[in-house]
Amino acid sequence: MTKPSASRVIRGYLWIALASALYALSFDWFYAPNQLGFGGLTALGMILNHLSPAIPIGTSVLALNIPIFLLGWKFLGGHALVSSLFAMTATSLLVDLLAALYQFPAMDPMLASIFGGVTLGASLGIIFAKGATTGGTDLIARLLKLPFAWLPMGKLMLAVDLTMLLAVSAVFRSLESAMYGIIALYITTAVMDQVLYGLDRSKVAYIVTANPRPMAAEIDRQLDRGVTYLHGEGSFSGQDKLVLMCAFKQRQIVPLKALVHALDPEAFLIVCDAHEVLGQGFRRYQKNSL
Repeated sequence: MTKPSASRVIRGYLWIALASALYALSFDWFYAPNQLGFGGLTALGMILNHLSPAIPIGTSVLALNIPIFLLGWKFLGGHALVSSLFAMTATSLLVDLLAALYQFPAMDPMLASIFGGVTLGASLGIIFAKGATTGGTDLIARLLKLPFAWLPMGKLMLAVDLTMLLAVSAVFRSLESAMYGIIALYITTAVMDQVLYGLDRSKVAYIVTANPRPMAAEIDRQLDRGVTYLHGEGSFSGQDKLVLMCAFKQRQIVPLKALVHALDPEAFLIVCDAHEVLGQGFRRYQKNSL
């Protein structure tokens, strides 16, 4: 496996820094001034501080992160640990810096839940897409992705953070804050999954035509997409047919339909959503990918 180039690594860290700034803005603008329930190890640190005021929240969160980061080093590798430490440091510093520069006023809690969920989900989606986490429950969800590879990252984070939110609600006896926090958390995980899995949409087309080979050649020439022949049989005619199967990008759906209609107006075309197309012209397989 080839190592990523220096420019690619730098671009990745620039994206993480940008996403960390968006994370800090989301927290300081929507969560903190409106007292929205916030999951993660910060919530656990708040609980420990409430039960024993002598335990500082920041110190407890740092201590709780140490064994999680050690697990990350063992199971995810050094790059995931270094990039996660960078993201965790950047988000923490930017949250404090922004809070020192400007105090955002409170707003309607529902608006804060919606827009906070969208912005936080977008920032976390970018951070995860670049192979990092912000530590805490984000890293726990990333580790849970290893044995539960079929589950989206958003769903894993939802389960972990929801547990923390309910615990905070029970300890502080603030049900309303937790309810708004659950709304924001649901939106966060939905947006994060959309960023991780929904931006690179692909399609699969099945084409039944009287001119399969010329059509396959034109798809390859005009759209630069390979075609696979599937052997079928018409149920009414009983004749053997070649069915074309072609994976392509979302943006190519219009030229594909135009091409099929131009070559055979009577062709039967079925277009389906495709999830995680791997291979030439699409994504490459990567171990422990999200």
